[in-house]
Amino acid sequence: MGMVEGLTEFIPVSSTGHLILVGWVCGFEQAVGKQVADTFDVFIQLGAIMAVVAAYPSRFMLLADLRRRSGFAGWGGLWLLALTTLPALLVGLAARKAIKMYLFNPTTVAIGLAGGALWILYIEWRKHNTRPIGLDGLTWKHAVGVGLFQCLALWPGVSRAAATILGGMLCGIDRKTATEYSFFAAVPVLTAAAVYDLYKSLPILSAQHVPVFVVGTVVSFFSAWAAVKLLIRYVSRHTLTPFAWYRLAVALLVLALLWGRPISG
Repeated sequence: MGMVEGLTEFIPVSSTGHLILVGWVCGFEQAVGKQVADTFDVFIQLGAIMAVVAAYPSRFMLLADLRRRSGFAGWGGLWLLALTTLPALLVGLAARKAIKMYLFNPTTVAIGLAGGALWILYIEWRKHNTRPIGLDGLTWKHAVGVGLFQCLALWPGVSRAAATILGGMLCGIDRKTATEYSFFAAVPVLTAAAVYDLYKSLPILSAQHVPVFVVGTVVSFFSAWAAVKLLIRYVSRHTLTPFAWYRLAVALLVLALLWGRPISG
C-alpha cells in the first residue's frame, strides 16, 4: 500500500483511487477495518510529502527565507501556496464525512478515473502556445486557478496531481512548471488532511496500528521520491496522454470486476 501511494501520488492517476482499489482487491479493509483503512490511506501521504521536500531541498529553503519578496520564495511563495490550498481545505473540511462515506468505493473511483482520462485527452488535444515560465513566473491568478481545480480531486479517482497539472495548463502554465507546482501544492493540503484525519480518528486507533502506519509511510517516502524525479524528466519531453489510456484501462477493469463481484459502499 505504501508503494502504491508513493508511485501514484504525483502522477495523474489518483493515489487515493489506487489505494482504495488495491485495498479492496487484497482485503486490507477487512484486515484492519474500514475506518482504520481510510485513515491509513490519508496518513501515508505524509511519506510522499517528505519525498518532495527531499527532492527539492533548495527550493524549500528559499520558501523558508522570509526576507525574499520576489518569485516563488519567501512570503511570495508561501502566499501562492496559501491561495492554492484554501479552496480545497474549505471544501474538504465541509464535506469530509460525506466524501469518506459515499465516495470511498471502487465504483466512484472508476468514474473518477474515466472522467479524468477524458480530461487529459482533451487538454493534450488542444494546441498549447504557452512558453515556459518556471516557478518564479507564477502569479496569484495562477495560484487561485490551480486551487479551484484542486477541489475536483476530492472525488477519489480524479487525482490531485491531474487536477492541479491540467488546471494549471488551462490557466496558461506550461506542462513542466504546472507539474512542479503540483508537487509543492501537495505539501500543505496533504499535510493538513493527514493531520486532521489522524486527529479525528484517534479514538479508533491503537498501538497495534503503529507498525502498519510507520511501514506504509516509510515505503511511501522512497517510492514517491523516485516517482517525482522520473515524472519531471518525462513531462519535459512527453505529453500526459499515456496516463489517460492507463486510467481508462483501469476504470474498465474495475467495472468488469464489479460486474462479477458486486459490493456495497
